[in-house]
Amino acid sequence: MSWIVYWFARGLVAVLQALPLAVVARIGRALGWLWWAVDFKHRGLVKRNLAAAFYAKGSGKIAEIAHEVFQRIAENAFCAVKTASMSDAELLKVCTVVGVEKLPKAGRPESPSNCVGAIGHFGNFELYARLAKPVTGWQSATTYRAMNQPGLDAIVQKLRESSGCIFYERRRDADGLKEALAKGGLFVGLLSDQHPNKGGVLVPFMGRECAATTAPAVLALRYDAPLFPVICYRVAPGRWTVEIEDEIPLKAGGRRRTVEEITRDISVAFEAAVRRDPANWFWVHNRWKKPRVKRKVHTKAPRHEGEQAESGTSD
Repeated sequence: MSWIVYWFARGLVAVLQALPLAVVARIGRALGWLWWAVDFKHRGLVKRNLAAAFYAKGSGKIAEIAHEVFQRIAENAFCAVKTASMSDAELLKVCTVVGVEKLPKAGRPESPSNCVGAIGHFGNFELYARLAKPVTGWQSATTYRAMNQPGLDAIVQKLRESSGCIFYERRRDADGLKEALAKGGLFVGLLSDQHPNKGGVLVPFMGRECAATTAPAVLALRYDAPLFPVICYRVAPGRWTVEIEDEIPLKAGGRRRTVEEITRDISVAFEAAVRRDPANWFWVHNRWKKPRVKRKVHTKAPRHEGEQAESGTSD
């Protein structure tokens, strides 16, 4: 059975990469509509998550956003296959990168050795890896978890090889990443918007408490690397804008900030991105499953949309 899945996936990749990007986007949206129609489990999860996060909106608006979420996810996934085969020049015609001036210049004596990007499942998030080096000058790197099906994992990794990004498997390549960071020159993007398998800290997100990985904060502090949230917005079918947000400070008042404080700031940046375009995020993930962490970084979750949470750290 696995070889059937493998060859079907290879055939699908070949077809999508042969088609124009606009056509691929439309196919993705059509299949997203079908996914919405048949996947009752995830449709219910998305609507419940949206209703809890945007409870001021009516049920009709929630259903409208949820429907768009499924179409966007499928559209972006199919487009990611196509954009993997496109040149840097072709990509820059369909994707604009904003905020590059906020980054230190790569290779300068006065620049830090590395930078860290807190990234999430926004838009076509595979573009983070593709555009980092040609646009910013920094060598992009990231971590990933290998898929259980070796054939499918090989296909995904082959698609990613053309990006120029260096990929490190989380369970096997920790030493390799450490060695690369010691040499310097990396912009390490870490997906930070899903429930961690273990550890993490509690942060407020969309009015509810959830567990968040501390990996970006820990890496930034350990290597004294500037930390930037980076968001990919889908602005039209087959069109995106990648925005580099303001740097998250690692120090305040002459002291090093805590991992908890930095992680909370990442959550604040992600929440702002979700509120800006609710359908642009990966709502099919249960971000608010019961956490297994010991620390939290706030004392009171927001009661209203847009209200800021009170913050602090406690053990």
